[in-house]
Amino acid sequence: MTDVSTLTARPTRPTAPRWTGALSGALAATFGVVMGTAIAALINAPSPIVSIGNRFIFFTPQFLKEFAIRQFGTADKPILIASVSITLLLLAMVAGVIGLKRRNLALGITFGLGAVAILAAATDNASTANAVVTVIPTIITTIVAVGTLLFLLGILALSPKEGDDLPSGFDRRKFLIAVGGTTIGIALGGLIARVFGGAAAAESRMNVRIPTPADPASAVPAGVEVDVQGVSSYITPNRDFYRIDTALQIPDVPVEGYSLRIHGMVDKELNLSFQDLLEERLIERRITLTCVSNEVGGPYVGNATWIGIPVRDLLERAGVQGDADAVQTTSADGMTISTPLGALDDENRDAIIAIAMNGEPLPLRHGFPVRMVVPGLYGYVSATKWLVDIEVTRFADHKAYWSTRGYDEEAPIKFSSRIDVPESFQTFPVDAVRVGGVAWAQNVGIERIEVQVDGGEWVDAELAAQDSIDTWRQWSWQWDDATPGNHQLTVRATNADGETQTSDRVPIAPNGSTGLHSVQFRVE
Repeated sequence: MTDVSTLTARPTRPTAPRWTGALSGALAATFGVVMGTAIAALINAPSPIVSIGNRFIFFTPQFLKEFAIRQFGTADKPILIASVSITLLLLAMVAGVIGLKRRNLALGITFGLGAVAILAAATDNASTANAVVTVIPTIITTIVAVGTLLFLLGILALSPKEGDDLPSGFDRRKFLIAVGGTTIGIALGGLIARVFGGAAAAESRMNVRIPTPADPASAVPAGVEVDVQGVSSYITPNRDFYRIDTALQIPDVPVEGYSLRIHGMVDKELNLSFQDLLEERLIERRITLTCVSNEVGGPYVGNATWIGIPVRDLLERAGVQGDADAVQTTSADGMTISTPLGALDDENRDAIIAIAMNGEPLPLRHGFPVRMVVPGLYGYVSATKWLVDIEVTRFADHKAYWSTRGYDEEAPIKFSSRIDVPESFQTFPVDAVRVGGVAWAQNVGIERIEVQVDGGEWVDAELAAQDSIDTWRQWSWQWDDATPGNHQLTVRATNADGETQTSDRVPIAPNGSTGLHSVQFRVE
């Protein structure tokens, strides 16, 4: 019998720690996504993350979209992108750890994630590129991710030393060199994506010169702004103007090669280049826009100066056929919006195909090079950005994006008022309680503003000068006999038709919220 005490202990080898597998998976996924994004920038296609996000938006229930807007506002898109990225990264790290012992399974998981991304790209109807071009970045992502993971796991795999039957164990130096090389690749890919992403439209916009409109807006009347610090400026700067849309990635639409098609139930189809639009009769108007997602007292309303072509001019040239009652417009990313025809050919309403905003070409995020602006209608039935197609049709024959999700087909903006000052729980000195805000009633105009403190009597506020019925109107009020303590301020508007805002609270769906805006504040 062998004496176990005489046995020589077999040497053990160091093993690769789990963190190396997790890091390998994370690097492989990151390198793949970055290279796919770089290729997307070069060929003007959506990045893999954007394609996945677009499909998520398409299948997301309406209540969840509304929740995201309420909770995150205009940050909903970055949060969605971050969520998709973090989920992918965590799955990739798990695959990397598994790969330390079961390399084929890890590669299979990575390939499976790539296949999901390819499927998302292949069905991404928000892409401005054709189907073949759209899937190329995700294919590149999958190849790079699988190849990189195979490479890194290969370095972590244990191999025998020369002349010895024992494996050598984890070679930290060799692994760190591989990590450094991969990181350099990620940085280069990111640089390419940053330099070329959205470059065509941005460069094109720099070269656009907006002609002087044949019908300029009248001068802004004196006294349109109240003397209350904190009230929204009468003209909303482009950088501050709200943006609510479904585009995760701003469409890259340069004016070179741009074409606006007008067709459908018309006598003559029109195809207009951007230069053609510049040569049309241009008008300039100040118009307040409101999003249907704007809750009572919400921020999704703004006032800007727009330059564009009256929609009715182009519809008259095309020759609208008698039984048409709607226009379906399509964005470069495939978004569809249906607008009542009567709102577009109404001589008393300046619906325009806009090419400029506040004296400059449309910002990329607000629809460059062309968008729709229709006074008095919520954006979801009128304000198509990155506009490329106008089809004259009938509501009975077409369903646009939002009308298939429970929203009304015709959605005039409900008039409303908002308190800008005080902000919630703001404190005033007892002798300086001066408040203010804005109110809007497009196509009608605001006639009266009243405020109420702590459920007491309604008292008239002071209205600023009115510009036009299509723009919002500022108001202010000073509480001369303010008392110390906590208070609640409520505001309501009366429009020029004599209608007073309802206190009934209704949600934003299916055609806009109603209710009175109130704010808690303190006097000391």
